[in-house]
Amino acid sequence: MADATALDSTVDIKNIVVRYLEAVATGPAADIAALYAPDATVEDPVGSEPHRGREAIAQFYSALEAAEIDTTLLHLRVAERNATFHFRVVTKTGDQTITIEPIDVMTFDPDGLITSMRAFWSPEDMLTGQ
Repeated sequence: MADATALDSTVDIKNIVVRYLEAVATGPAADIAALYAPDATVEDPVGSEPHRGREAIAQFYSALEAAEIDTTLLHLRVAERNATFHFRVVTKTGDQTITIEPIDVMTFDPDGLITSMRAFWSPEDMLTGQ
């Protein structure tokens, strides 16, 4: 690639995924949405109505802002401008803790912005505790 700022390696995508997980843990939603292309889609969980565009994506992630969140990357695979990764999210709200380990699939544009994200999980995968 001629553009030195363009996405050009597996390391670049790995770094973006790490930044994404850090942003999910620390917010705000605008920081997460900034990682997405302007016309990106988020389908979380798979089978739900996709959120389209940065504004809708920021609105989706805004639900996380009131919670204490910890994320841990468990597995990551990168091929071309695609990544699939398994991670743990522990969300604390009040006296309740919810733990889930989704598998996300992301695609990226040449500039390293996420063009789509699909999260594979279902309510049965959520563990709740206090």
